[in-house]
Amino acid sequence: MAAALGGLRGLLAAAGRAGGPARPWGRPAPPGARFLGQSSHQPVGPRAGPEPGSGGLPEGVEYIPTRKKGKNPMKPVGVAWYSLYTRTRLGYLFYRRQVKKARERYPHGHSAPQPCHFPGVKILPIPVLSNNYSYLVIDTGSSRAAVVDPSDPQAVQAAIEEEGVMLEAIFCTHKHWDHSGGNAALRQRHGSCKVYGSALDAIPELTNPLADREKVSVGCLTFEALATPGHTVGHMVYVLDGGPFDGPPCLFSGDLLFLAGCGRLFEGSPETMLASLDMAVGLGEETLLWPGHEYALECLSFASLLELDNPALEQKLQWAMQQRQEKRSTCPSTLGEEQTYNPFLRTHQPELQAALGLRRGAGEHPDAFRARVLKEVRRRKDLYKAT
Repeated sequence: MAAALGGLRGLLAAAGRAGGPARPWGRPAPPGARFLGQSSHQPVGPRAGPEPGSGGLPEGVEYIPTRKKGKNPMKPVGVAWYSLYTRTRLGYLFYRRQVKKARERYPHGHSAPQPCHFPGVKILPIPVLSNNYSYLVIDTGSSRAAVVDPSDPQAVQAAIEEEGVMLEAIFCTHKHWDHSGGNAALRQRHGSCKVYGSALDAIPELTNPLADREKVSVGCLTFEALATPGHTVGHMVYVLDGGPFDGPPCLFSGDLLFLAGCGRLFEGSPETMLASLDMAVGLGEETLLWPGHEYALECLSFASLLELDNPALEQKLQWAMQQRQEKRSTCPSTLGEEQTYNPFLRTHQPELQAALGLRRGAGEHPDAFRARVLKEVRRRKDLYKAT
């Protein structure tokens, strides 16, 4: 997302010159753990989003792009560029350029994913763009399927055809084009397919707005939508109930949570993001984490600078380095694993607090202190440059 926004400068200049706009469940954990036709419903102008005072923002959410630049935690990206990306056609055009470049650079995808099977369910990660993941989730008994965050409709359609399934649902975690850009083309191809997501995010082609804790069935699969604001005001994650299939819950986390990382706080406060992360952790240690990006190596490398003596972190980093050298996917992890090395889930740990040089103030509520720790971790990660 940050790289995408940074590249908007070049696209803006070009537009001006042109004069126009897995492992299978039960397997031991690793150490440490054809482009579719153009839709007639393309966006042609700014995508409306909720503004402060509109009554549409969850309690505690700040719409950060309207804040003064000096106080903005997304300063390395820039408020103006974020607004261009999310609220104008220029962002959509840049997304299309991203897709084109990624197809040329990674004709077979940026990673070699491993499908995950347990009785009655198949989860197929689809590597798209330069580091995104879409997920095709299949009820193998009925051959009905849902897709999460279809960034590149061509890649998703190829997977649908190869698996021989019927696409019934698109679950969109949030409005950013690298997660929602394929909605229109897939809807054009699969007319009965429904698009689910939050009404608080300007998700293209949204047909079925979801409320927090609302459930959706696709064949025999049951997904629960959970409101997780912070990255955007309407960010949602989706949890597949694995109980009927003797498997674990599966969390499709979008940009809420990555292996050893979390999303930027574009439209929410640290307190809001902390509450969303706590909600995710509450799903249970066995929950499989299916993130929206392949950020594992960068996030683990950053985390290792904060906790110099964390055996679980070191072990996971070595494993991730081997995986990425072989261009293999690093997902899924488990929420239990994440709590041993993900700094954004370790704000309660004295070791991390000490490493950041932070101490709880007299009378400071524990969660207020944890939010302060999260803010500092996020600030340092925003400034971190992977070598």
